[in-house]
Amino acid sequence: MAVDVYHEGERAAQRRAGLLDQGGFSARAIRTEIPEVARTFLLQQPMLVLGAADTGGRPWATLLTGQPGFLHAEDAGTLTIDARPAPGDPLHDRLETPAPVGMLAIEPSRHRRMRLNGHAVPTERGLHVKLDQVYSNCPKYIQKREYQWEPAAAPGRPQHSAALTGHQQRWVTGADTFFIATSDREGDADASHRGGNPGFIEVVSPTVLRWPDYVGNAMFNTLGNLEVNPHAGLLLPDWRTGAVLHLTGTARTDWNATAIPGAERLVEFTLTEAIEIAAAIPLRWGTATPSRFNPPVHQRRDGS
Repeated sequence: MAVDVYHEGERAAQRRAGLLDQGGFSARAIRTEIPEVARTFLLQQPMLVLGAADTGGRPWATLLTGQPGFLHAEDAGTLTIDARPAPGDPLHDRLETPAPVGMLAIEPSRHRRMRLNGHAVPTERGLHVKLDQVYSNCPKYIQKREYQWEPAAAPGRPQHSAALTGHQQRWVTGADTFFIATSDREGDADASHRGGNPGFIEVVSPTVLRWPDYVGNAMFNTLGNLEVNPHAGLLLPDWRTGAVLHLTGTARTDWNATAIPGAERLVEFTLTEAIEIAAAIPLRWGTATPSRFNPPVHQRRDGS
C-alpha cells in the first residue's frame, strides 16, 4: 500500500472542504528529492522564507537573503543555505541548534514558488537541511515584483509589542502578500504564501486579523496543520524599505464563511506578540503588478 503523504490534519481539512479526491491528485507533486530543474531555480533566488518554532515553541516566519547562489542543492535530498537569521530575529537563537523547518523559495518576478520541508542543522556559514518534502506550487495570488540590492545596513533594533500599533495596522491592511508558518502535531514545520489585493487582510482589532482562504491546490498544508495545532506565525515584508513585521499567535478556520469572492472559508488569527525590525533585509522591490487571480476584496461588516 502506498504511504499517504498527508497527515491527519490535512486529510481532515480536505474532508471538511469536500476535496479529498483533488487533494489526492495534488499529492502526486510531493517528492522527497529536488528535481534537476528545481536546483537551477534555487540557485537563482535571492531570498527564502523559513518557518520554525522558537526556543519557547512559538512559531515564526522569517526571510533569509543572499546573492543568487546562497541556496544550493548539495544533492537531491539536501539543501545548503549560506545564511541564518540575524541577531534580533525571533528565530536567531533556535536555529543555532538542529530544528525542523518549513521553507518557501518564491520568485515574484516570474510567479514561481517551491516548498521544501525538512530538518536543519547549523553550519559555519548557515544551515544544512535534510529534506522530507519538496514540491512546486501554482502561481496564483503572487504579485509580480522586481528586486534590487541595497548597500548593506545594520537592521534596526527590534520593536516588541503585544498588540499592533496604528502604523502596523495600516501596514497590514495595505499588504498584498504575507507568509505563514505552521506545524503539525509532531512539530514538522511548513511555510506558505498568501496573496491578494490590498485590503484582503482585515484588522478586526489590534490583536485579531482575518483573511479569506482562496481557492488553491486542495493540499491544505496550512489549514491541515491548524486542524491539529493552532499556533501560527506570520511575516509581512515592507517591499519598499526592507523592514519586516513578525507576528506569532494562534489561528482558527471558519469553514462556514461562504459569502467571500474567490473563497469558501476565513482564517482568524489572534496575536500574542509582534516584532518589527527596520531594514531587516537588503532587498528592495518595485511596484507590484497584481496577480490576475486576485479576487476582489470583500466589503467589511462596517461597510468600509
